[in-house]
This record gives sequence, structure tokens and C-alpha cells, in this order.
Amino acid sequence: MSFYQFYKEQILHTSIEELWEFISSPIKLKEITPKYMGFDITSDLIERKMYPGMIICYKVSPVLGIKTTWVTEITQVRDNCYFVDEQRVGPYSIWHHQHIIEPLPNGVIMKDIISYQPPLGFLGAIANKLFIKSKLNEIFEYRRKVLDLRFNASKMKEKITPTP
Repeated sequence: MSFYQFYKEQILHTSIEELWEFISSPIKLKEITPKYMGFDITSDLIERKMYPGMIICYKVSPVLGIKTTWVTEITQVRDNCYFVDEQRVGPYSIWHHQHIIEPLPNGVIMKDIISYQPPLGFLGAIANKLFIKSKLNEIFEYRRKVLDLRFNASKMKEKITPTP
């Protein structure tokens, strides 16, 4: 059975508190997921902030528009630092996603580390090579653009706009 890790990082020109406020809300997941994936949270999220033990159920269409049920559990949370989600029901044999944020002198670095194992042994390894890894890259590129627009666009404009 093949096991993989996927790593992405992004620098955002915002405060730890502002970024944490955004990423620690499960409701925001839809905003940072490509529209074609048909991402819909199906659990009744009374709590707006993540906490250890929180279960999030959703439907998503990652391949060929086929709706898949995905259930994740938030297993660890340290406010303004990190949280971890793990798949409980879904397409992978193993899915462990670390979301880490750290301060920088002029912003925040956000790191995503996904450890995963596709199902079906060697067929999963072939699927990873053919489309899973590239699909993850595509999803995180979309996420990068959304977060850049949300947190970096106004800061970039401030740097470019001359002061009178």
C-alpha cells in the first residue's frame, strides 16, 4: 500500500488572529473549495468554531461529478497555531491534514501537510500518479488564489498606491 504526503505553504499579509478567525470556521470551507467540486456541508454546525472532537459531514464531487460523502473529525486544535482534521468516512484509506499558521514579521505563513493513502492498494498508487496528486495541487492553487484575494489584495494595493 502506498502512502503519500502533500505539502503547501502560503504567505499572507494579515494577523494570526484574522487568519485564524477565517480558517477555524468550518463554514468557510466552501469558500476556499473550487465550485466544480459541489462542496456542501451536510452536518448541522451549531458551533461556528472548530474544537477537538467536532465531526463535519459534507458532500463533495472530486471526480467526474460523482457525489461522495466525506466525514472528518477535528482531532487537535491549538488556537492561533494549528488544527488537524482526519477523515472518518470518505474516499481515502488514510487522510490526516495538518493546518499550521506561524507569525512572520509582516504577516503569517500558513502550511498544509496532508498525509494520505488512497484505497485499493496498487490501483490507488496508479490513481495517485494519474490524478490524485494533480487534483490536490489544483485544489490548493484555487485556495491560494482565494486567500490571496481575501488577505493580500488590499495590502498589495496599499504598497503600490503612492501617498500624496
